[in-house]
Amino acid sequence: MNNVFEKLGLNINIIEGLNKLGFNTPTEIQEKIIPLATANKDVVGQSKTGSGKTLAYILPIFQKIDASKREMQALILAPTHELVMQVHKNITALAEASKLNLTSTTIIGDANINRQIDKLKEKPHIIVGTPGRTLELIKRKKISAHTIKTIVIDEADRLLDFHNIETVKAVIKTTLKERQLLLFSATMSVKSLTAAKDLMKEPEIINIASKIEVNPNISHYYLTCDERDKVEVLRKLVHAVNPTKALVFVNKSDDIEIITSKLKYHKLKADSIHGTNLKEDRKKSLEDFRTGKLQLLVASDIASRGLDIKGITHVFNLDLPEDTNSYLHRVGRCGRAGEDGIAISLVSPRELPLIKQYENKFKIAISHKGLYKGQLVDNK
Repeated sequence: MNNVFEKLGLNINIIEGLNKLGFNTPTEIQEKIIPLATANKDVVGQSKTGSGKTLAYILPIFQKIDASKREMQALILAPTHELVMQVHKNITALAEASKLNLTSTTIIGDANINRQIDKLKEKPHIIVGTPGRTLELIKRKKISAHTIKTIVIDEADRLLDFHNIETVKAVIKTTLKERQLLLFSATMSVKSLTAAKDLMKEPEIINIASKIEVNPNISHYYLTCDERDKVEVLRKLVHAVNPTKALVFVNKSDDIEIITSKLKYHKLKADSIHGTNLKEDRKKSLEDFRTGKLQLLVASDIASRGLDIKGITHVFNLDLPEDTNSYLHRVGRCGRAGEDGIAISLVSPRELPLIKQYENKFKIAISHKGLYKGQLVDNK
């Protein structure tokens, strides 16, 4: 069989499963990671979103798991509920397509812990979870940390920040020293990379340099206003452009509920997702947004990680992100699959320099607009 996946040492069942799912050729990150990870090396993999990082770690796990043993053998940590569920779906789809008897379960906070314990009694081969709940279940001896041979830290830039690193370290410390550690991220600060190396054994660093690309289907605008007037301007803006489906980004998770309440007060079809949502509330908000019952979904960068929602026409930045890459991450949620998208930022005087930074870094024009008689117009 002339198949590049075969050259990477994957067994025929996995290759046939990949083919059924439409994967015939490995991406660059997969080609470089799979042989190292299969050989039990500790690896840091960095490449842009959408480059195939998830399969880059799932495939070596599939290759190495002993399906005849009823024991937990791999643990994948991810920062959000959505990403956990997305990875789990990928695992179950590949296991089914490959006709491999590999099992997986999800462990997330704000979900029924007793149901999770029941699933863990079945000794799934792979656990995909958020760090806090995973650590809790390890401490309660419901997860057999001593049988785990591979730990994956997905979106490592988030999980190695000061909010999460101690929990992640505590999880790793419960496993045996000879376990393998795989870290993946689209971006990695020097601080995060240093923290990663401290946890690993002579890691191989694979960084797929990617040219920053801005979706040409997205139009970029900004309006200026005082900080205190932003919600009121957003309300008028929504009436002016009437988005089918729009994400509203704020910087602080603590502000999400307040802003959502104000939008609802003005009779806008809005809801929110944030870290303290109950699982059922979060699921309902996302489903209502997907099906069009909601026009606006308010979120922070962290809450929006792992979201994959079709048909988003607009992105509104109620706060501007200090990190220029976050701007690209946010606006990239609209204008997908060949559709047009519009990104509009509400900018206070102190935030104006950030607009110039985005323009310079991404070589884009962000046009200055205003509202006049209920219409979005050029600001002369």
